[in-house]
Amino acid sequence: MPPDDRKLRERIEAKLFTAVIGDVMDQLGLLHQFLPPTIRGLKDRMLIGRAMPVLEADCHGDTTGNDGSPAAFGLMFKALDDLCQGEVYVTTGASPTYALWGGLMSRKAQQAGAAGAVLDGFHRDTREILALDFPVFSKGAYAQDQRLRGRVIDFRCPIGFKNGAVVQPGDMIVGDIDGVLAIPGDRVEEIVLAALAKVEGEDEVRRRIQGGQSTEAIFRETGIM
Repeated sequence: MPPDDRKLRERIEAKLFTAVIGDVMDQLGLLHQFLPPTIRGLKDRMLIGRAMPVLEADCHGDTTGNDGSPAAFGLMFKALDDLCQGEVYVTTGASPTYALWGGLMSRKAQQAGAAGAVLDGFHRDTREILALDFPVFSKGAYAQDQRLRGRVIDFRCPIGFKNGAVVQPGDMIVGDIDGVLAIPGDRVEEIVLAALAKVEGEDEVRRRIQGGQSTEAIFRETGIM
């Protein structure tokens, strides 16, 4: 992970959360940065890392590639082998009929130093993933294999979600108990600094609430609630 990313990650981990980051991006006109709300973490933990987007597609049965080699899983192995330290494997494009991630994939990603995986679909091998303590966010657990049903068709490409969110390579992915969002890669520092300032403002609001001030007066004076 680049030194600048390490510092940003430390600042996000120390004081930020998805709600305040999302509020700041709303104020900046970035209105579709949250991934679908059905994507949840296996554990109550924070995920932070640069996006390595992966595009899935459905298929039916084993096939053979143009070079005569088996095409099972498509480019999935190439994508896994290309995953770098501090990156998040983010995937969409498949029907919700099979698992997009499992225990062996988690082991490979962890060995590469990846930050986690975010799936617009299901994971499997839940016990193994929890034992590894590898951060995975998904729509839930479902053991059905993807081999005969889906494959990776591209990676390190922009990917879109049905709720309007788009993840670009290098976006900063932040996930916690309240959801997962993508910060545009070229605006991470700007948005993190603005979110830190908002956290300070929210601390002041808490003090005013504790002091008995009305919420209407607080919002009029601070613009925060």
